[in-house]
Amino acid sequence: MKRIDHAEASSHFIAETEHEAFHDRRLWDLRQKRDRESQSIPEWQALRDLASAIKEHTLTHLAGYLEQFEAKAKANGVQVHWALDAEEHNRIVHDILSARAVRTLVKSKSMLTEECELRPYLERRGIEVVETDLGERIQQLDDEPPSHIVVPAVHKLRGDVAEVFTRTLGTEASNDDPHYLSEQQRVKTRPYFLKAEAGMTGGNFAVAETGGVVVCTNEGNADLSANVPPLFIASVGIEKLVPRLADLAVFVRLLSRSALGSPITQYTSHFRGPRQGAEMHIVLVDNGRAERLGMEKFWTSLKCIRCGACMNTCPVYRRSGGLSYGAVYSGPIGIILNPTHDLRKYSNLPFASTLNGSCTNVCPVKINIHEQIYHWRRIIAEHNQLPFVKKAAMKMAGRMLASPKMYRRSVSMTDAAIEHLPRFLLYSRFNAWGRQREVPATQDQTFHAWYLKNRRKDGKTPS
Repeated sequence: MKRIDHAEASSHFIAETEHEAFHDRRLWDLRQKRDRESQSIPEWQALRDLASAIKEHTLTHLAGYLEQFEAKAKANGVQVHWALDAEEHNRIVHDILSARAVRTLVKSKSMLTEECELRPYLERRGIEVVETDLGERIQQLDDEPPSHIVVPAVHKLRGDVAEVFTRTLGTEASNDDPHYLSEQQRVKTRPYFLKAEAGMTGGNFAVAETGGVVVCTNEGNADLSANVPPLFIASVGIEKLVPRLADLAVFVRLLSRSALGSPITQYTSHFRGPRQGAEMHIVLVDNGRAERLGMEKFWTSLKCIRCGACMNTCPVYRRSGGLSYGAVYSGPIGIILNPTHDLRKYSNLPFASTLNGSCTNVCPVKINIHEQIYHWRRIIAEHNQLPFVKKAAMKMAGRMLASPKMYRRSVSMTDAAIEHLPRFLLYSRFNAWGRQREVPATQDQTFHAWYLKNRRKDGKTPS
């Protein structure tokens, strides 16, 4: 399997300067809104502590809560299925649909179904799948995966959306008004809700106490998908369990504030059982989650509630775009999730981080994201998955940093190179830093020289 080259992929996004600037500005705006909302609640940190503790308790007692959820859901008239991996999940969904001669499926946004690649699986078998979330529909029509967990088309400008809609929906080519484009998507999608034989959602949370699935949206498309067609399927990762309905309130207060900087989502929908004369199915999906639960350094990543706050604050993600990660999950959370599935393919991603810790600071369930990124770097090195150039560079850097004399000599040589080398030599393929930015100007004095002059009375070199 070919490695994802994040640096190379991101260079194409960065070259589109208008898109890169908008992406950075838009996501930082979400981060600032999140900060304002969190600061307006005195008990914000207490909510984070409680949410983290609830998730930790649930994950360490997961088998019991899954059994409780299944029993409650069945008592509510729901048919419950278990899927070990993506292949089994897709087969179960297809079997349900084909047994009822379903030809059209409307679905709301679900990262789990993206993870399982459900849509292409069903389309190859003659079932039309229509994404009903605005951002997901844009990405579907443009034949691209989502670039963000919450706002999947955030990397696109409104002119891009207008071009996609003109090409696929026949909208006015010159009209890029957001209200017009949103209304056109609404008008074009409504008929699918009426003709579809089945609807599908993911699940933000699953409550063991009630056997219900909770879906949070701002467009109401999940409610239409679940309540208009006669057949409703919810795909839920096994880590989405919370024990009680009372626990859910903690996460509802955190989710939208962390994701979008809004007090609450427009719709927080509880689906507990089928409507009269209809069917409801829940597919509980593992797909590597149980394995991750047994990983000492990484099991707490299962606490993630998919808010995307870590992505909105990450300087690397904001400037490189989600598609450059080459995976369903991008940004800091993707960096710690993806190597679980394929260490070699995603071995470059843990190095697409500055380890500044901002992702950990904003995580509503207090996942130590930057520490897990660091641990993945160690594992990648231990498994000899580092590219030769990086491995050689790190080895050389280790030797240099271990020797004060060698370090100071290299600093003086670097300063001289920046001052005197021609640009074509300095900005070559050997200078990764210079690919996308100017090398910073050298200072007149190093800290070491300043220290000797201003702090050392005896003028001796520190040991």
